[in-house]
Amino acid sequence: MNRRTLLGAALAGAVVTPVLTTGTARAADPGPSVTRTGTTTLDTRALYFVSYDGLVNNNSFQKNGLLTYKGHQYAAWYTADRNAVVGRRALGAGTWSTVAVGHTLRYDDSHNVISMGVSAIDGRLHLNMDSHSDGFTYVRSVAGLLDNPTGLSWTAARFGTPVSTLDGLTLTSQFTYPQFIATPEGRLQLGYRAGVSGNGRNGLAEYDGSAWTALGEWSASTGTYSSEHGSSTARNMYLHGIDYDVNGRLHAFFTWREQNGAVMCNGGGITNHDTGYVYSDDRGRTWRNAAGTVVGTTGGSDKVAVTDSGLVVDALNPDHSLMNQESQTTDSAGRPHAIISYVPGRFGQCTTNYVTDRTANGRAFHVRRNASGTWQKTEIPVPLNSSQRTKLVLDRYDNAYAVLPFGRIAGASKASDHTDWTLLFDGAGLNAFGEVVIDETRIRADNTLSFMYQEKSSGTTPSALRVVDFALPA
Repeated sequence: MNRRTLLGAALAGAVVTPVLTTGTARAADPGPSVTRTGTTTLDTRALYFVSYDGLVNNNSFQKNGLLTYKGHQYAAWYTADRNAVVGRRALGAGTWSTVAVGHTLRYDDSHNVISMGVSAIDGRLHLNMDSHSDGFTYVRSVAGLLDNPTGLSWTAARFGTPVSTLDGLTLTSQFTYPQFIATPEGRLQLGYRAGVSGNGRNGLAEYDGSAWTALGEWSASTGTYSSEHGSSTARNMYLHGIDYDVNGRLHAFFTWREQNGAVMCNGGGITNHDTGYVYSDDRGRTWRNAAGTVVGTTGGSDKVAVTDSGLVVDALNPDHSLMNQESQTTDSAGRPHAIISYVPGRFGQCTTNYVTDRTANGRAFHVRRNASGTWQKTEIPVPLNSSQRTKLVLDRYDNAYAVLPFGRIAGASKASDHTDWTLLFDGAGLNAFGEVVIDETRIRADNTLSFMYQEKSSGTTPSALRVVDFALPA
């Protein structure tokens, strides 16, 4: 398979000063910076066990494990006694109020995360939790709870009884990776995988303020993929995210994972390959490739498939331990950005141990679409030193921030076309295990980069779960 490498030059410290059409110089927008403003503790003894190289309270594919809405921030996690709890605080407050929502984690499986969503149409908080290719548990608050946080008490009585359906709607018996997405109209959508790793499909459901409706599945597991080593006839699409931009377009970056390990150079690697991209302009009903061609219909017979043309925006074969479910966002103009990571070819063309090779030689890359519609890719010059994922956010000036494993933060300026990546915070003092959970909504609320992390521990000894805040350029 041919690789397209579009690495931008390292332009550390470069600043571009725009010039107005009248010829009058204008002060440049500030570049990226972070100022640590505080750390709060959610739980001094949060549940701790390592599985699939991750923690159930800090798997970065949670959408959302931490969120902000109407001046308050919300977090969800499992306590040492395995109870699912939700915390709330006013933005900037030093303490959290917590409630148990009546569910106990079933298995020591880091996939079984808690994800939260807000339906603005009725002010409810929704939680989906404890699923890995089986059933899920769903809980929602009373209507209006998030609209009136200072007037309504934060108690268990404000939440309904945990159930195994979406208020009566059954989606699939093999459910994983809940992702809540707020629509521009105030509805709430739920993305998920039906099936199992290597043989699954992505689906969508939608809540309109009165009931949930299944929109259906939109990605296919069928078709033949061939590498230089062999072929596979089953797979699943792993999303790097699913997000609406300022114009109401729904974006999704992804990678494919093949079922048949014969596509790899070595069985110690992982069958993930290629970075793909699709978008929807009708709230996820139909999907288009970057050129605008319809490539799939949700709930229809024609789904987004590995054999569709125009999906791949960065080609990579399965020999480089490409990470699945990394991160994405959109900028102020609605253009899509993503973080991907893998072992670059300069370290060899065949990884033989997924965790070891990524830890030794893994690098993260910033992929984005520019104003002319061209895809660009820049390597972030900070070694991962981990097998785990990196998160991406943009500030009000469209400067980019990558939150790497262990809570390290790198930044790149819009002025440099996001090519001047440099380390802004080295994670000192956090003692973070690895992946972190970003509050994707808080930057718009009060210009703060906020993320949840859990301190390193050993075995199953509980450890502290905290939220750290960084002020971004004003």
